[in-house]
Amino acid sequence: MMLHIGFGSFVLINHVIAVAKPESAPIKRIINEARDQGKLVDATYGKRTEAVIFTDSGHVILSARKPETLARRVEKKEASDEATAEGAK
Repeated sequence: MMLHIGFGSFVLINHVIAVAKPESAPIKRIINEARDQGKLVDATYGKRTEAVIFTDSGHVILSARKPETLARRVEKKEASDEATAEGAK
């Protein structure tokens, strides 16, 4: 399943470990470390970073969508997939 994170960018839901807001010092430190290691993906297209997505590969993805918006999209997608699976029975 793919999660739309804004501006035509997508991430595989099953590779997402966590989504956080970028305001805290530890999150900012992780972003800087990922940048230094070449594992930072900026998908904000110049907009303000609203969410930081952590993946199982160690990549850190910046999104201009709020974490709450991304969570709703995941819930909506899971509910849609469950309904599709139920209809296939």
